[in-house]
Amino acid sequence: MREKILEILNEVRPDVDFENETELVSNNILESFDIVQIVAELDDEFDIEITPKDLVAENFNSLDALEELIERLQDA
Repeated sequence: MREKILEILNEVRPDVDFENETELVSNNILESFDIVQIVAELDDEFDIEITPKDLVAENFNSLDALEELIERLQDA
């Protein structure tokens, strides 16, 4: 799962070191358009629905946070 998330992130923003960055939203590395693209790709790839209540910085600040979000949504 982690590799696929990383692949999606790198497609959207190949200039970012997603493996080491932990403040993607807080440091304005990801912009709203990036997040919209990422959400659409993750929804399709993992057959989940990321809702507006999930669109908080904590869920998108790092690769680990995104992985945890997807796991939570798949278990729901």
